[in-house]
Amino acid sequence: MNTSFLLNAEPVTVAGLSPTTTLLDWLRDTRGLTGTKEGCNEGDCGACTVMVTDEHGAAPLNACILFLPQLDGKHVTTVEGLSTSDGALHPVQDAMITHHGSQCGFCTPGFIMSMATAHLNGETDYDTALAGNLCRCTGYAPIVRAAKAAAALPVPPRLFSLAENIPGEQPEAAGAAPPSSHHPRTSDNLAALYAANPDATLIAGATDVGLWVTKQLRDLDTPIFLNQCADLRGVTDVPDDWRIGAATTIAEVEQFFTPLFPGLGTLLRRYGSAQVRAAATLGGNIANGSPIGDGSPAMIALGATLHLRHGATRRTLPVEDFFLAYGKQNRRPGEFVEAITIPKQEDTLHCFKISKRFDQDISAVCACLNLPVRDGFFAGVRLAFGGMAGTPARASGAEAAMEGRPVTRETIDAAMAALALDFSPMSDMRASAPYRMQTAQNMLLRAFHTLDGALTDVHEVQA
Repeated sequence: MNTSFLLNAEPVTVAGLSPTTTLLDWLRDTRGLTGTKEGCNEGDCGACTVMVTDEHGAAPLNACILFLPQLDGKHVTTVEGLSTSDGALHPVQDAMITHHGSQCGFCTPGFIMSMATAHLNGETDYDTALAGNLCRCTGYAPIVRAAKAAAALPVPPRLFSLAENIPGEQPEAAGAAPPSSHHPRTSDNLAALYAANPDATLIAGATDVGLWVTKQLRDLDTPIFLNQCADLRGVTDVPDDWRIGAATTIAEVEQFFTPLFPGLGTLLRRYGSAQVRAAATLGGNIANGSPIGDGSPAMIALGATLHLRHGATRRTLPVEDFFLAYGKQNRRPGEFVEAITIPKQEDTLHCFKISKRFDQDISAVCACLNLPVRDGFFAGVRLAFGGMAGTPARASGAEAAMEGRPVTRETIDAAMAALALDFSPMSDMRASAPYRMQTAQNMLLRAFHTLDGALTDVHEVQA
């Protein structure tokens, strides 16, 4: 399949390349656009950030783990495309110069693209917008000053219409070789394709799969790209549930559910970076089965249901039953995650994440604690943890110690003791087993103090 998109307002069609060619490599090697830098090549440093615009709006994305077929029908803007044809700089470029926001300059194009996207979208939380861009010499203070200075300046009008005039899908040449990748446009098409090719690799956001290519140098057999399956994306409000399409991005989940479950929003705000959240999907986060994937504990605590599909056959199961052992999920060959449903409920969710860095880091322990209280007693408790075992899992013993018991410190102490029997965590580079256990127990205590009205967030507590 040919891939057609706009690059800095110029229509381009790419054909004949491997479907796992990254946008970063193509920009630098084929187009000579070397402003987009390669730093980590795994989506952590942000030096490769570009702006990608489609019907959902503009988002910053990491070009190093973005495969070309994911760009079909979109508009890509690189740092070379921000200034006008007469050389006039974008407001954030001008502000970076004025406020001395660049020293060595290697990271600067990525910062510029994150700042320009935030400027276009009216975002002024720069701690969040710039968390995915690493700078080791300038320091963030002058960069943030530049972002704030540019915020009051108007967005260049041409950036509001980036998604217009994108070329449509281009036909394959007559006699072309069989496709090296597949691009279904509906979940029905996907179901048929995947059932016929059960060894294929499904690619949604590529924030995980991308590293298989850039770091592990793997050749992916028969990639199936999901970015054209519009019916797999979005949150639907149905009578008793919220239905989340598997290809809904973490950023979209965060936006929808933060007003309903602020604790979930706080957790998802720390999921990777803005660039990662704009690409990664909730279905992919669950389907990869990572024991430290932050989406799964939250879904388990909320009593979510997973919807799986193989061809025309569908089945459902609780999210916690999807994880069988480390690296092993309850998913059959050719079966994929179609949706996740969350039962409608009052907000009693507390989500806590412990990692070495506050931003853009993998959890050592993630706790999502659903603590409904009725007449002073715990009722319907669900405690889910990531990082405490080979899979995300519920703490059944701690739940039993709390269920039907009064909301007191004594109940919490009993649950903390029971938690030591629920899990036998491992030691690794992120945390030792004793640290993980003590941290998990302290999260229960933190939730209790939160219920009691205490300020427990690090951004709330002051000396």
